[in-house]
Amino acid sequence: MKTVCKEIFWGRALPEWQDGYRRGSLQPRNLVNMLGLRNDDPAWIEPLDEARLEAQLEYLAERLESVDGDLSRLPLYGIPFAVKDNIDVRGWRTTAACPEFGYIATHDATVVKRLRDAGAIVAGKTNLDQFATGLVGTRSPYGVVPNAFRPEYISGGSSSGSASVTARGIVPFALGTDTAGSGRVPAGMNNLVGLKPTRGRLSIDGVVPACRTLDCVSILALTVEDAEFVARIAEGFNPADPYSRVDPGSAPLTFPERTRFGVPRSPEFFGDAEAAAHYERCLDIAREMDVDIVPLDFTPFLQMADLLYGGPWIAERFTVVQTLWERNPKAIHPVVRAIVEKAAAFSAADAFRAEYRRAELMRQIEEVMKGIHALMVPTVPAAFTIEEALKDPIALNSRLGIYTNFVNFADMCALALPSGMRKDGLPAGITLLAPAWHDTALAEFGCRWERALSRQPEGLLLGATGNAYAAPQLPASRPSKHTVRLAVVGAHLRGMPLNHQLTSRGAAFVESTQTAEEYRLFSLASGTPPKPGLVRVSDGEQGASIAVEVWEMPISGFGEFTAEVPPPLGIGNLRLCDGRTVKGFICEPYVLAEAKDITSFGGWRAYIGAL
Repeated sequence: MKTVCKEIFWGRALPEWQDGYRRGSLQPRNLVNMLGLRNDDPAWIEPLDEARLEAQLEYLAERLESVDGDLSRLPLYGIPFAVKDNIDVRGWRTTAACPEFGYIATHDATVVKRLRDAGAIVAGKTNLDQFATGLVGTRSPYGVVPNAFRPEYISGGSSSGSASVTARGIVPFALGTDTAGSGRVPAGMNNLVGLKPTRGRLSIDGVVPACRTLDCVSILALTVEDAEFVARIAEGFNPADPYSRVDPGSAPLTFPERTRFGVPRSPEFFGDAEAAAHYERCLDIAREMDVDIVPLDFTPFLQMADLLYGGPWIAERFTVVQTLWERNPKAIHPVVRAIVEKAAAFSAADAFRAEYRRAELMRQIEEVMKGIHALMVPTVPAAFTIEEALKDPIALNSRLGIYTNFVNFADMCALALPSGMRKDGLPAGITLLAPAWHDTALAEFGCRWERALSRQPEGLLLGATGNAYAAPQLPASRPSKHTVRLAVVGAHLRGMPLNHQLTSRGAAFVESTQTAEEYRLFSLASGTPPKPGLVRVSDGEQGASIAVEVWEMPISGFGEFTAEVPPPLGIGNLRLCDGRTVKGFICEPYVLAEAKDITSFGGWRAYIGAL
């Protein structure tokens, strides 16, 4: 782990931060010293100082008092995070990397407020490609942000600063934005996880737009578990945001055991042999994970990607800077200005024609995706030096976006994942792409991917910290508001004959655990396949803990599943050994006279094994 002074606490994932505060070894008041923040670091536009920390500590104290001092109710208590400087933080200046555009934010952006309400502390505003227009990290008057591994290379953008401070472990996570790859590209180039949610899952209220109809707030983190944990806190419908959406709760929470990933039939790497070789290695790792790799014609995806900067959507970017451009065009970075000025070439009729073309391509993409659970693409096709990017800023930037630009157009969610190091010392990454609201399924596979990589000879490191990846904890305490936790006790257990009724509805296994010591288990006299009955004992009767599995199911499929449960079984409330209450199978007592008491076996699997 990198160190500057012995008080610095760098390179730690969220569980270590949480544990430090629980044990009292960390104190929020020491954050400025702990993080070693520096004003001359080009990743920061404005880092945290003691005055800004004091103001946040006052709010944190109020939050702690509101939960009666219970740190478990503030899951991000005292944890620092960085905010891309096109996202508002109350009392801080928002510049979008353009000083003349800057203003003091009077309110937190919705995502910032939700994170601060959970106890998090803003560690600073980060540098970016101006107005989030770029994938290189070089288009800012505040300086070029170098790659965290080899400083002569680009960091990727536009969320360059957020990626840099996360990769170096200064903060455990950061907010970026992602319209055309601005969160995924810098994640891939700095060995990070880049979560680009379904459009509207995280509110864009309080975000300086790039293309408002396509914008997403993204999360950069050291692990998938951390990124999804933060997203669960920050997500949610915001009626004040016209582009916020309600999760229908219908998407699967996991991919099938035999997953099918589509890949480009003829992937483009623009002559970067290292990138090509590394991607082939990633496909081999996926195959080892029992993923079927299906080559696809990528033409409609690439054609849709061309629409973003080659079509009238450039006019949407121009609306953001129009007032500044009319007043003082030289205040805009020359490359950014050259891009947005192309808006004058498009008419209203062009906009409609382009939308018709987008719809046609969307239909083609839907056909290509039939029978495919997700796409697996290189996060970036090639790595470029800063010198190369400055010499040819438009062409190289376009190359970086061939696997990212189409995603929001196609209403897909995305998860950029580290995939280890290239032989030249640069990190590489893959990105998984799936239809809207499949975010949880991507995260579940992403955790499996990290574990698979950690078992490779070279292992898996967290960003550029030098710290090794550790397998995530089971998310037993992190249910979603769009799902139902269900405990199963018999024929629906993994490997049992009715488990398909869960997996076919996109349910995901959460954990194996026990009920509270207040149940008895019976083998019912009739039924195919054989089934147990779980009965809660009356007060004063002898009960026991029974082995169960907890599954998480999309709420839209729960009613259909419940309708399939035959008498004398039903679904009710079940108490687990740790006091949690979940939905679970219960049994009507009238059948127990003919049933066999098998409580002593401790569970249905043990009983079947004994038979």
